[in-house]
Amino acid sequence: MAKLVGRSANVRLEGIQKVFGKDTLVVDIDDMLIPAGEFVTLLGPSGCGKTTTLKLIAGLEQPTRGAIYFGDRRVTDVAPGSRDIAMVFQNYALYPHMTVRANLEYGLKKHKVPGNERQRRITWASEVLQLERLLQRKPRELSGGQQQRVALGRAMVREPKAFLLDEPLSNLDARLRLLMRSELIRLHHTIETTMIYVTHDQVEAMSMSQRIAVMRDGRIQQYDRPEVIYHCPATRFVASFIGSPGINLYEGELVSQAGALHFQARGVSVPLPASVTDRLVDWLEPRVVLGVRPENVLLHLGSAPPEAFIGRVTVVESLGPETIVTLDTELGDVTTRVRGMQPIDFDAQIPFSFESSGLHLFDAAAGHSVLRPASTTVARTARPPAERLSSLVSQGRAD
Repeated sequence: MAKLVGRSANVRLEGIQKVFGKDTLVVDIDDMLIPAGEFVTLLGPSGCGKTTTLKLIAGLEQPTRGAIYFGDRRVTDVAPGSRDIAMVFQNYALYPHMTVRANLEYGLKKHKVPGNERQRRITWASEVLQLERLLQRKPRELSGGQQQRVALGRAMVREPKAFLLDEPLSNLDARLRLLMRSELIRLHHTIETTMIYVTHDQVEAMSMSQRIAVMRDGRIQQYDRPEVIYHCPATRFVASFIGSPGINLYEGELVSQAGALHFQARGVSVPLPASVTDRLVDWLEPRVVLGVRPENVLLHLGSAPPEAFIGRVTVVESLGPETIVTLDTELGDVTTRVRGMQPIDFDAQIPFSFESSGLHLFDAAAGHSVLRPASTTVARTARPPAERLSSLVSQGRAD
C-alpha cells in the first residue's frame, strides 16, 4: 500500500503565544519540533491549550506572536486551505446527504483533482480503511466506528503533509474506542504521515504516540517518548496525570540519618538508595514530594523484609490480570497493583515496601523533578547529597 512519508513535513513551533482578550494567555510554547512522519499527541486536561495549539497549526487561529513552519516553509500567515494539511474533527463533519464515495471525493473535486487520480485515491483509502462495501451508503446508515473511518478516509485522500486529529474518538463507546485506536496505529504504520493528535485520554496517548507533549495552562510540561514520560516524569503534574491507577504522592522532607539520605513524612522514614541520591541535582531544599507508582509498591503476602511498613486493606479491585489494592497507612492511602487475582481480605494488616528503583522526588513548591534522568552520568560532587542535606537541615539554610 502507498505511503505518504515522502510528502510529510516537520512541523515546528517557535516562540508561539496565543492571547485571548487583553491578557488571557492560552498557549505559550518556546520551541517544539514534530518530526516528519511521527505520531505526536498533545495531551492534557480540558482548558490546557491543546486544541488551540492544533488550531494554530491548522491556521484556524492566528498566533499573537511567534512562527510556525512546515519543513522550511513559514506558514504562520498562510491560509488553512493552502497549508496542505487535513483535519479530522470530533464530530466527523460528514455530509449527511452524500454517499461515502461522494464524501471522500468532494474535497478532491473542489481542488480540481483529475478523475483518474480521484479514483486512485478513493480506491487506496477504501482498501486501507476497509470501506469498499460502504461506498454507496450514507452516513446515517453507518455505525460510529464506520463514520470515523470515513472521516479519516476523507482526510487521507487529500494526501496531506500532516493529519491533525482533534479528539476524534471521544464520541465512541469504550469498545469502539479500543477498536479505532488499533485502526489508527495500523493506519499510521501503513502511510507513515505526520499525525498530530489531541486528547485528554492518557491511554490513547500512551498506546498510539511516538511522542507526547503533556500540556498544562498553555505550556508544555514535558515532550518525550511515552516510556520516558511514564518512568521519568519531569514534574509532579506529569507524574500524576499519566498512569492508572495514579501515582502515590506524599509530602515530606529529606534528612540525613547515619550517613544516608531518607525521606520522612508523618513519622515514616523511607531510606533512599544510592541510585536515587546520586541523581539529586545539587538539591539543598529539604521539602520534597515522594512519588511511587502502584507497581513499585511491593505487597509482602508471605515473609516480609525488616524495612517493610504495615498497611490495612481498605479497597480490593479484582480486574482479572491484576488486582488493585488500597492500604491505609501512616503515610496516607497507598495504592498498589498485584499480578493476577489475589485472595486479599478487607481490613487485613499487610506488610509493604517501596521498590527503590521506582522512587521519584519533586520540588514541594515548584513541582519539578529534582532528579537527573537515570541515563545521565555526572561526576560526584565534593560532598555527597546526604551530607549537604544534613548541613541544610541543621543550619536551616543552604551552605
